[in-house]
Amino acid sequence: MAQYVNSSSLLLAALLLLVQQPYWATAVTYNVVNLGAKGDGRTDSTKAFVDAWAAACGSASPATIYVPPGRYLLRNAVFRGCNNHAITFRIDATLVAPSDYRDIGDAANWLAFQDVTGVSIIGGILEGQGTGLWACKRSGKNCPSGASTLGLTKSNNILVRGLTSLNSQMFHIVINGCDNVKLQGVRVSASRQSPNTDGIHVQLSSGVTIMDTQIKTGDDCVSVGPGASNLWIENVACGPGHGISIGSLAKDLEEKGVQNVTVKMVTFIGTQNGVRIKSWARPSNGFVKNVVFQHISMVNVQNPIAIDQNYCPRNENCPGQISGVKVSDVRYEDIHGTSASEVAVKFDCSSTNPCSGIKMQDVKLSYRNKAPQSLCANADGMASGFVIPASCL
Repeated sequence: MAQYVNSSSLLLAALLLLVQQPYWATAVTYNVVNLGAKGDGRTDSTKAFVDAWAAACGSASPATIYVPPGRYLLRNAVFRGCNNHAITFRIDATLVAPSDYRDIGDAANWLAFQDVTGVSIIGGILEGQGTGLWACKRSGKNCPSGASTLGLTKSNNILVRGLTSLNSQMFHIVINGCDNVKLQGVRVSASRQSPNTDGIHVQLSSGVTIMDTQIKTGDDCVSVGPGASNLWIENVACGPGHGISIGSLAKDLEEKGVQNVTVKMVTFIGTQNGVRIKSWARPSNGFVKNVVFQHISMVNVQNPIAIDQNYCPRNENCPGQISGVKVSDVRYEDIHGTSASEVAVKFDCSSTNPCSGIKMQDVKLSYRNKAPQSLCANADGMASGFVIPASCL
């Protein structure tokens, strides 16, 4: 009798578990090759990828779009939101942009995900083939602005893991108007001379995490634009590049602020800047507050720590006014290494909205085996622990 009851209980439990499984539990896979894609690097496979997305969107089950090994030529493609909130792009291949930069140069993004929820992009190499456009820009000719390689716009609950982006025409990855995005194990690479090739740009987004990532490029490794909040950056290697920058801000009078940003366990190698906050010298209602830079290593960095509220690259078309951006509550903790210039810390803040609540703790930087300098203008705060260069706060 006991054996019968036990067996019946197990059968009932199994039936209940089966009933409780969601109707979409069985995943489906769409192979782009079966839809006409060719991994020869020459045949335009854009339609096959768009068709695979449409099929995945039409599925009542979680769907995987699989890209097998090969090189797939894609023109600019837009993957728009749909009712399926469990779609995975699994890429075991290289996706290649057209060799003629003019083919996609006027598009905002080469590959764009708009209004999507629950999308994962796993693996793959994105080859932007931007070298031709970089050369055009260096020549001073009339060139298109260029496409960012991967754009995530107005999207939620996104995972990008193990992706490599090479030689983007413009920014490599742009996160704009999104919530809950995680980038992990991403690799970005472009020439140190490549213009405007920011590695990862975040704006108007909340809950973005960037972890375990390596970025080598010609502009900011990570750039943070207006409206970014609750941003977490951890275990990132940056260089060559222009460092990790909040800004540039004060492009517009009406501008959302940046708040609750943590940058930790980052190594900068031979970069133009380390951790930087930058704004143009013009009126703005923007702000930067509650920022932590922690456990940072600098190796031969030109400007390791900087707040620049008179930002004007190449001193061209400078507004020559006063920045309205208010910078407050910024902490620099456990930052060490070498500066490539004599001034390792520079806080050049707004005269009408001085920086406040700046805190430096356990900062140790050297310049040619000597103590470097720090310069402050309109900055208020405090230093504690062991701080070199001597604080000017």
